[in-house]
Amino acid sequence: MGVLSGYKVIELAGIGPGPMCAMLLSDMGADVLRIDRTADAGLGVAMETKYSLLNRGRRSVALDLKRPEAIEAMLRLVEKADALIEGFRPGVTERLGLGPDDCLRRNPRLIYGRMTGWGQEGPLAHAAGHDINYIALSGALHSIGRKGDAPVPPLNLVGDFGGGALYLALGIVAGLLEAQKSGKGQVVDAAMVDGAASLMTAIYGLRASGVWSNQRGENILDTGAHYYEVYETKDGKHVAIGSIEAKFYEELLRLSGLKGQELPRQNDRAAWPKMKERLRALFLSKTRDEWCSIMEGSDICFAPVLSMDEAPHHPHNRHRGTFVENAGVVQPGPAPRFSRTPSKIQRPPARPGEHTEEALGDWGFSASDLDRLRTCGAIAQAKAS
Repeated sequence: MGVLSGYKVIELAGIGPGPMCAMLLSDMGADVLRIDRTADAGLGVAMETKYSLLNRGRRSVALDLKRPEAIEAMLRLVEKADALIEGFRPGVTERLGLGPDDCLRRNPRLIYGRMTGWGQEGPLAHAAGHDINYIALSGALHSIGRKGDAPVPPLNLVGDFGGGALYLALGIVAGLLEAQKSGKGQVVDAAMVDGAASLMTAIYGLRASGVWSNQRGENILDTGAHYYEVYETKDGKHVAIGSIEAKFYEELLRLSGLKGQELPRQNDRAAWPKMKERLRALFLSKTRDEWCSIMEGSDICFAPVLSMDEAPHHPHNRHRGTFVENAGVVQPGPAPRFSRTPSKIQRPPARPGEHTEEALGDWGFSASDLDRLRTCGAIAQAKAS
């Protein structure tokens, strides 16, 4: 009984931020129905289905959206849905007959969530792109990296997932809340370039104030400061230090053994490079585990830099259940936490079309409806593995 239990969501299958948004809503209890292509039903893929973790938690129906019968079936589903997620380029669903106007005519309360990189309008709206391009245009990518080096893409966390999936999920939930008051649905235009820019709000404020340099690697949070940095240890591993506040910096000096020595002021920027070299040599004197025994749990703001193989086994993560095992696959668990209506993974990732007939039946399609759709090729049921 998650916090979104009782809400019904349709997801037009895509990649990246759309599926993650759907995963988040599903983890929080929504009944999310993923619409896959009939061409994919029952086909093997390079990666086993159980590892497609962004697809966890929902059932899959395979529809051939090139057929009018499938479009009509989709619109019947829309009538029963609270929200819809689509991640095509602008205009694609309109050409299919599944655009916002088509769907809102059938269900005026529908929240129609649109996930794109550049947005529904603007000079780049119809151009191809990926996370790296959207964060480049927002100013985020320029700001990530070390001094003198090229910008470093932060995986696809800032555009696809932070600026995309999370903002779409927030927009859909906010739309659902507003629809309870107004009785009216609306379109959520979630663009990754907008979301990535929004994530940079605080940094833009620092830049406007003159506190933040436009050159990466010269600022407090971008490896410019010696007290907010990653340091290698004797065993070739790393630790992360974030001693921004004065009292935390004092703790860093105390536990590192530097306290009492003649040192520059913490925020003497001219001294940062020399202090970084000093700390670099210091952290190379012990292994990561040795530094953990000295600093972990203190107010230094310290953590070991863990690999993905190590992170699930850290005592803090184990205590909180940050990682879970589902269908034999260790993966991050649902977040955030709710005290009364806890989230959970509803089911493992589904093969395309695995639940076509079962799910359509639950959404109001009769046996004769399914026979007709099957006969004309509008639906496909994946074969049992």
